[in-house]
Order: sequence, then structure tokens, then C-alpha cells
Amino acid sequence: MTEQSAGHLIVRSLEAHGVERVFTVPGESYLDVLDGLYDSDVQNVVCRQEGGVTYMAEAYGKLTGRPGVAMVTRGPGASNAFVGVHLAWQDSTPLVLFVGLVPVAHREREAFQEFDPHQWFGTQAKRVMVLDDPDRASEYVAQAFFAARSGRPGPVVVGLPEDVITRLTEAPVVAPIPVTDGAVGAEDLEDLRAALEGASRPAILVGGPRWTPAAAEQVTAFAERHGIPVVSDWRAADRVPGTSPVNAGETGYGRSRGTVDVLENADVLLVIGGTLSDIPTDGFTVRQDPAAVNWLVNIDPSLRQHSGAVTRQVLASPVAFGRALAQLELGAHPDWSAWLEAPVAARRKRFEIPATAGNNVAGTADMELVMKALIPHLPADTAVVYGSGNHTAWANTYLPTGPFPSQLSVRNGTMGYSVPGAVSVSLQQPERFVLSVSGDGEFLMNSQELATARQYGAHPLILVVDNGQYGTIRAHQENHYPGRVSGTQLSNPDFATVARGYGAFGARLERNEDIESVLAEAVRAVTEDRIPAVVHVVADPAKLLPGM
Repeated sequence: MTEQSAGHLIVRSLEAHGVERVFTVPGESYLDVLDGLYDSDVQNVVCRQEGGVTYMAEAYGKLTGRPGVAMVTRGPGASNAFVGVHLAWQDSTPLVLFVGLVPVAHREREAFQEFDPHQWFGTQAKRVMVLDDPDRASEYVAQAFFAARSGRPGPVVVGLPEDVITRLTEAPVVAPIPVTDGAVGAEDLEDLRAALEGASRPAILVGGPRWTPAAAEQVTAFAERHGIPVVSDWRAADRVPGTSPVNAGETGYGRSRGTVDVLENADVLLVIGGTLSDIPTDGFTVRQDPAAVNWLVNIDPSLRQHSGAVTRQVLASPVAFGRALAQLELGAHPDWSAWLEAPVAARRKRFEIPATAGNNVAGTADMELVMKALIPHLPADTAVVYGSGNHTAWANTYLPTGPFPSQLSVRNGTMGYSVPGAVSVSLQQPERFVLSVSGDGEFLMNSQELATARQYGAHPLILVVDNGQYGTIRAHQENHYPGRVSGTQLSNPDFATVARGYGAFGARLERNEDIESVLAEAVRAVTEDRIPAVVHVVADPAKLLPGM
């Protein structure tokens, strides 16, 4: 056996798992791993803040279905990285976070930057592991990747004491551990066929993890063959394309009444990939009848987050279930056309940009006109990335949803994701058009990752919707404390100037007359010059949502 340090063995193990890149902020606590990356085929994407590190790794996990890999140092580095761990936990995204730790002999002495990873991450990670034996370094990598991918995916944290990773070992590289997709039995399929054929108002809810483009196509094809309305969970609108004749809308915030009616009134509901969690059920109030017929296809045996009745659970991922649906044909059943057409028509009407668009105050550009002008520039497979806030409604309402995966957002409500998430997607798929929609508050949380984009060649188009406030919280204030604006107003820089300082394209939009020309320039910068582009849209602060 070749003798090498445990830190170098970790890097060799990442190579064996097919890791293309890791996202890092360097630290002296894991120098030996950084040294192992020096002559490795694994690209080290050095970020500007640890929150950006885990956001980029999480976006990689969402996009590929493989664990995104993040590396940060102990103490402050780990605390900054926590935001992305919480995101991966609630969004069921495979992620492996390596954290440098104090030397073993320094433990429990309040050494410089010491913390307990089990205490910090124990409630928000599938596993927390600390490497104390250099001979087990590769085993820990294999176990971490398996835990991150298996069942309901999520984050795994691996602690690396700085003295342990420098010790030599002759241990071999441990091969990746295969992950099961579950299975769909013949009895499951026959009983599901009977349930659907006997239904007057069947519906499908899609969401959750473990999807692939093939699985999304198979589920869509089944629903279209039989005219079954499909509603998507929040931030899962890309499982069924927006153009599909069975797409009945998204069940997240700002949903239409027709979409909620489908979820509430279906006499047989087939849930694929996800659960009836708090958001689609409007705080555990929709579809809570204990007599409701709910078939749940979910690879997580615990059905974490689910509320309401469970008629049957099929322990399978969308991949295994999609293959089974491709072979399933229904026989005679009631006429479902009226049940399907109403919510689909309502959803399509909601996506229409109103004729009143453009009636905005002086010195601002209307976001509805921005969306209308932008859509013709977007290829069919555009990846749209956004975090949280009222600004996301412009993308969620008007932008067409392409093939999976094309919507990368956050179910846990975290802000600051839009820039690092878009950078990660652009790095992974450099020929793809990547659009990020950010609010003014969210953009400033991680806009420094534009430097990372320029350094490594990412080139997303970033729209910054500047209404001078934390708009979502302002809306809540108006509902609960009308006329008492407190703690939500912002004074912003010129984001176009900021972008140019990073070497990106930057333009400011404050007139409707300039929308077409500015967007054309920004698209050209992204597609021809292949640099990031930031369009600073000065928006009417009174128009917090589409249609207002």
C-alpha cells in the first residue's frame, strides 16, 4: 500500500466518488486537505464567505442529485456555513461539509476557534462524524456520501482534527456505497390502478428530492396520457413543465385558489417524491381530513414533515416510480376533463402579464414589463435561481418553467442564495443560460460571490429588484401593523456600479423605455462575452407583488 496522509486520502476518496469540484474558504485547520487538492483533478472553487460555500454546494446537489462538497475551517467558518446546512436539511439536498477542527489534545480546553460539531450540527444534519483515526479517512468519506444520498437526502458534517489529517496511513480508498431507489411491487401498481380508475377527481402532487430528468418526463407523460391534474409542491414547479396541459399550478405562497381546490378536493391524491408538509397544506390546515385517500410514493420510511392521512406508502424514489408509471395504463374511468380544465385554465390566466403593466411611478421600471421583455431572450432550458422574498414572485409567476432541473430555489426561506446558487449552476453547466432573480436585500447578503464568478468563469444574468426595503416583511407589517413601518427600509448602492467593480456587466434600469435595450445588452454580455451581468431594476416600492 502507498503511504499518504489522511488528508490526501480524503482527496483521493473524493476523486473515487466522482467529485468534480469542491467549494471552500481556506483555513489552517485543514491545510493538509488543501495540499491534497493541489495536484488533484478536483477543482477547488475558493469562495468569499462560508455561507456562499454551502449555498454553492447545495445548488450543486440540487442540480445534479450528487452531494455538493463544502470545506470550511473551525469556529467562525463553521458558524457561517451553518446557513447552507439548514437549507440542505429542510430542502432534502445531498451535501457533505468538511470542517477543520482543533487538534485532539486541545479538545474541551476552549482552544482557539474550538466548538463541538455534534452540538452545533446534530439537529440539522443526517450524520455528524469526527475523524479520529487516519486509517478510517476513506471509510468516513464513503459513509458520508452514502448518508447524504440515501433515503431522504440531506447534509452530513465531517469534522477533521488538524493533527489527525496529517498522520500517515496505508489504508486503501473505499469504493462508493450504492444507494437504493426502492421498488414498486405488482400489487402496488394494481391497487393504484384500481384506486385511480374508481376516482372522480384524481390528482398528483409532485415534489421532494431524488428526481431525474427521466423521472420527471415519465410522471408527466403518465399524467398527460390520462388527463390527471398535477400540482407541484413549493419550489418544485419544474417536475412538470409549465407548458404541460395537466399543470395545475404550484402549492406554495401566492398560489391560486384553483390549485388549492385541486389539493383539497381530490378524492384520490397521489403524492410523488414529497409529502403533505406545512406549505402545501397552508400550515397543516388543507387536506387534513383523516378519511382522505392519500397515496404517498416516498423513499423516506419515516415520512418526515408529512401531515394528514396515509392510505398507502410505496417506498420508492421518483426514479423507480417513474419507471413503473411508464408501464401503467388505466382502463375505463369517469370523465375527468372538467375536473382538469378549470385549474389548468386558471393557472394559465394567472401567468398572463396584465394590460395595466407599465403604469408605474417616475424613476422606476415596471417589473411586469421587465419580465415580458426578458422571456423572449430565454432558451427553453434556462435555469432560474432565486432565494426568498417577494421579489421571487416575479419569476415564479411569469417565467416559464422548463425541463427538470430548471427551478433552483429554497424551501427553507433563506436569503442570500440567488447569487452563489447561480454561480454554482453556471460553473456546472457553462453552456446553459442561468438567470438569477434577487431582491435588493438578498443581493447584498452574498453579492461578493460575483468575485468568485469572475475568477472561475461563471456567467449568470442577475436581475436585482430594488424596492428599497425588505419587501416580504414590509407586507407582513402592512397586514398586522398598518401604517407603522419599522426596521424594513433600505438605502442601497448603485448595484450596476458594484457589478462593474467586480468586472461584470452592470446596468441600471429606472425607465420603462430602456428595458428592451438594457436587457439585450445584458444577455449579450452573458452569452457572447461570457461574463456575469447585473441589471439593477429600480422598482416601485408600493408594488410588492405581481398584479398589485
